[in-house]
This record gives sequence, C-alpha cells and structure tokens, in this order.
Amino acid sequence: MRVTLSTILAAAALGVSAPALAQDADVICYNCPPEWANWGKMLDSIREDLGISIPGDNKNSGQATAQLIAERASPVADIAYLGINAGIAAAEQGLVQPYEPARFAEIPEGLRDPEGRWWAVHQGTLGFFVNVDALAGAPVPACWADLAKPEYQGLVGYLDPTSAAVGYVSAVAVNSAMGGSLKDFTPAIEFFKSLGENDAIVAMQTSYARTVSGEIPILLDYDFNAYRAKYTEDGQYEFVLPCEGTVSFPYVMTLVADAPHVENARKVLDYLLSDEAQIAWTEAYLRPSIPVEMPAEVAERFLPASEYERAKDIDWAAAQAAQAAFTERYLAEVR
Repeated sequence: MRVTLSTILAAAALGVSAPALAQDADVICYNCPPEWANWGKMLDSIREDLGISIPGDNKNSGQATAQLIAERASPVADIAYLGINAGIAAAEQGLVQPYEPARFAEIPEGLRDPEGRWWAVHQGTLGFFVNVDALAGAPVPACWADLAKPEYQGLVGYLDPTSAAVGYVSAVAVNSAMGGSLKDFTPAIEFFKSLGENDAIVAMQTSYARTVSGEIPILLDYDFNAYRAKYTEDGQYEFVLPCEGTVSFPYVMTLVADAPHVENARKVLDYLLSDEAQIAWTEAYLRPSIPVEMPAEVAERFLPASEYERAKDIDWAAAQAAQAAFTERYLAEVR
C-alpha cells in the first residue's frame, strides 16, 4: 500500500493510535487483531512458550503503516503484520529493517523480500463469506456478478479498498476476474459502483463479528474467516469462490526500523515460522508459508482443490505499484 496524507488523516479520524501499552508488554505489534487469522491464540502461545507479552491491536494494514509513518522519529511498534502490498510499501519507505528469521530460506521465492525486509507467514484466498441465515431467503451467491442483483440489496459488504489490505485484494480479485489488468481497473471501478447502487456496506475495520451477527450477510473476505465461522460459530455459514475467478494473498511480518524491543521482537518473528506456529495457522484455515503438513481434519474442511484452481497468482509487487492509481479512481468515482 502506498500510504498518502489522506490515509494518515483517515486513520487519525478513526482514532487510530498506538495501542494502550500494558506495563508488562514485551513487544508491540501493529495490526495483530485477536479476532483475525488466529492471532488471539497465537498471542497466547507466544506468552506461554516465550514468556513474551504482546497486546492485541486492531488496526488494518493501511492504518498500521500510517502509524509507523507518524512515529518514524520515535518508533513505538516493534513488529507489524501487513498485507504483502503494504509490506512492500513499508520497505520502500524505510519503515522496516532487514531481518532474516530462522527458516527464512524455506519460504518460497516471491513470498520473501531478498533483503529480509518482509516475509510471508501465511496466505488466504479471497471470496464470499456468507451468513446464510441472514440472507432473508436469497440464495447463496455464486459469482461476482450476482452481488449487484436486486435480491442482494443491502446484504453485501467489503472493506475500504483504499485502506485495508483485504479491501484492495477484493479490488484486484474482481478486476482480474472481470477481464481487467493492473494497468486498467475499470472493471473493478464499475463493480464497486454497482455495489454502491445496491446499498453495499463499506467497512473500515475487520468485520468478522459483523458478519457472524448478520449485520453484513455477505462479506468479501478470506476463506479462513469463513471456515472459522462455519466450524466454530452457531448458525449456517458458507465460503464461495466466485465462478469468474479470484486471487490468493499473502500476509507478511516485518521488523520495524529502530524497534524499541528488538531482541524480543526477533524471538517472536523466529517463533512465527516454527512448526508449532505454522501448524497453528493451519488450524485457523490459513495456508502456511513454510511447507508443513496440514492436519487431515483441517484439510478436509476446505473446498475441493478443483475449486481453488480458480484462484490466480498475482505479482503483488506490481499490484502494490498500481494501488495509488486505483485509489485515486476509487475516491473520485466510487466513494
């Protein structure tokens, strides 16, 4: 993500600031939300296994990056968890420092920065997270094109693509599926316009709870959140890989430049690539960056591999470079 002044001001307007620092906090992580991607369990495991306390933090990738920029002269955070596009941008802006954690070399090329400024810990695939009970009788949608139909008026939500990583991934996914390219986001712009005309809900923060509650019956989100709801929450939930296609997206860790608690931070970053941590990610339906075997009882809960063949590989460095132009169009034509 290329963070601009407008992004910083938006973060400030939301009251985004450094987390309330518990006196016993040993490491500060930006964008480690307890309700997202099994971070709640991971933070507990880090405390139990390493004796290192990390407060949860509910920023999204854009807000976390904006905070790092604001604090550049006097950093508060030690590490940051970011969508890969935001990780690339943070590296380009000198907000993070090189570090190659244990097992760095085992991460596939393309999922790690050659200079060690960011590296993937896991991936998710973008689709529709559906609360079936909240659809008011409408069928579960199968395709991107379905979401603009009258029967889904007011039922669809997505995260702001100018701030949250998952929001921009949604834009890249629908744009690619509808025949666009990283040089032409017209299909995505037209899609978001059609959702706006259909009273779509645009959220700024992680919206898992809002989907589970039925406030957002259909959320453009990752498979891991939908599977979590399907197998742990009361009610009926489904994950849909759109018929036209979609994309998979890595999330990365970074070591903040001039991190105040750098030694503890490095221990945490090493831990997140351990077998224990990588398997814990799979238990939350994330695909790990280190080749570890997913437990059979978890693997069988995913949609068939044939469904995932519709998920395309994207050059996320190129996608990050294209984000500023997309953001300008979205703000001018959609918001």
